[in-house]
Amino acid sequence: MPIHLLSQKLINQIAAGEVVERPASVVKELVENSLDAGADRIEIDIDKGGAGLIRVRDNGVGIPHAELALALERHATSKIASLQDLESVRSMGFRGEALPSIASVSRLALTSRAQNESGAWRVTADGATVSEPQPAAHPEGTSVAARDLFFNTPARRKFLRTEKTEFNHSYNVVRRLALGRFDVAFKLSHNGRESLDLPVADSQEQREHRLAKLCGKPFIDNAVHFEHAAAGMRLSGWLALPTFSRSQADLQYVYVNGRAIRDKVVSHALKLAYQDVLFHGRQPAYVIYLEVGPEKVDVNAHPQKTEVRFRESRMVHDFLHHTVERVLAQTRPGGETRARDTLPTRLANSGGRQTNIPLSVSEQLASYARLHQPSEVSATADTPGPDYSEAPLGFALAQIHGVYILAQSREGLVLVDMHAAHERVLYEKLKQEAAGGSVAAQPLLVPETLEVSASEAEAAEDHAPEFRQLGFEIDRQSESSVSIRQVPAILRDRNPAGLVRDVLADLVTAGSSTRVNIAVNEILATVACHASARANRKLSIPEMNALLRQMEKTERADQCNHGRPTWTVLSMAELDSLFLRGQ
Repeated sequence: MPIHLLSQKLINQIAAGEVVERPASVVKELVENSLDAGADRIEIDIDKGGAGLIRVRDNGVGIPHAELALALERHATSKIASLQDLESVRSMGFRGEALPSIASVSRLALTSRAQNESGAWRVTADGATVSEPQPAAHPEGTSVAARDLFFNTPARRKFLRTEKTEFNHSYNVVRRLALGRFDVAFKLSHNGRESLDLPVADSQEQREHRLAKLCGKPFIDNAVHFEHAAAGMRLSGWLALPTFSRSQADLQYVYVNGRAIRDKVVSHALKLAYQDVLFHGRQPAYVIYLEVGPEKVDVNAHPQKTEVRFRESRMVHDFLHHTVERVLAQTRPGGETRARDTLPTRLANSGGRQTNIPLSVSEQLASYARLHQPSEVSATADTPGPDYSEAPLGFALAQIHGVYILAQSREGLVLVDMHAAHERVLYEKLKQEAAGGSVAAQPLLVPETLEVSASEAEAAEDHAPEFRQLGFEIDRQSESSVSIRQVPAILRDRNPAGLVRDVLADLVTAGSSTRVNIAVNEILATVACHASARANRKLSIPEMNALLRQMEKTERADQCNHGRPTWTVLSMAELDSLFLRGQ
């Protein structure tokens, strides 16, 4: 085939393939346009999963009559005008491709009334044909209706899934956008039935109510809110406690300057922050918002704008990692990030085992008198109660089957898993001791030579001081080999050669590595597990109280090294409910 120019219609359809993957892509682009227009109320109507109709109506600034037809031209936009604008994008969209791409694969109607204009106007597009603007009835704002999606590209239409599946994708898009903009009200319906109705959430309570509707009440009941700013960046949001881990990464939402994104730097930083408090293979849950200068992040890195590039990725990574790690470190009894305590279901559902026995008034009085004999203690006796002000876990009463500590606190009854709690206390102590002193090293009788790539050998040479600080001594032997002469004593039986190879790979790809620290912590966790108080070990009351006081001072003491909870509390109100008191 000779070289030739593609038709404008085919060009638009190829571009639509990058922007419009499925009906949910149309929903995303249209709602983002509404957000850029300053709307604080957005309504989305979907029929037949989006294949029949997608209509998005907003109360934004609208599009002037003279610019209405131009809005359907490729690369026509009101959001950027120069390279400087592109390097500091603040809007959700900016390429001017969404509307023309959608119009090229659907029957589209664009109706808008700009602020300060007396009437509304409408243009339609059927594939590549755009009509002249016609007068229409519409309040201030814009409505975009896309019908018969992929009607002119049947090969793509047949790849659409069921109505339910396609709508679920659109629902997730709206949910993601609604989590990022609490200042906007959203309504979503499918086939005439309302699926979401989210009013504006101005207060903290209203935001958490929206979170509960979109992420589930268990998430917000087990999450802690935080805010932190440093180095020109601000991070805020909700972090689920490690004990609320997931089997998959389905409750992980990250927003950068209001834009929902997926980014390897961010994901790695958050995974690293949670690694010391989660079961192996479990996923954390969070909704977090990162604010950075728009000039420090490149949002023009992906056709669908779901990925970004940070100009100082290492600084962003460290800021995220250390901030989230410090928030999680405060998950201890009496800590600032203690989540809402809820009565375990197995206890809450057990109250029905008791029944009320009807008694006459005289019988009730007689029974009460028998059960409550007059006290022999003098009324003037002054017996002060325990001081709970400095003891969030209260004071030990007894030990249950050598496994649990039973304590009384200001709130009510405290149950502590003795082994899990002692394991976390020992582990944090071992980590502090390891970080505070020099790493004990062991020279190898016979140095071990590793064949590596030239870039990895160069990384070993450049990072030799960091390796020595960790207890390694590594020399470059040739262009593609290194020699290991010394290893940390604690890692001598953990395949140090393989660890060095993995560290070098990290240094080449990411410029840093935490594998050695992770390996050391794994060993310290094992030591703490074996050295902690085992089940069926009898503890005296002073020993139990000593453990409770240590827990209150230990970071991450709300969960053990494997992510299990170490303690729980039943308030007096919950105990009263359990025993039907006051009913």
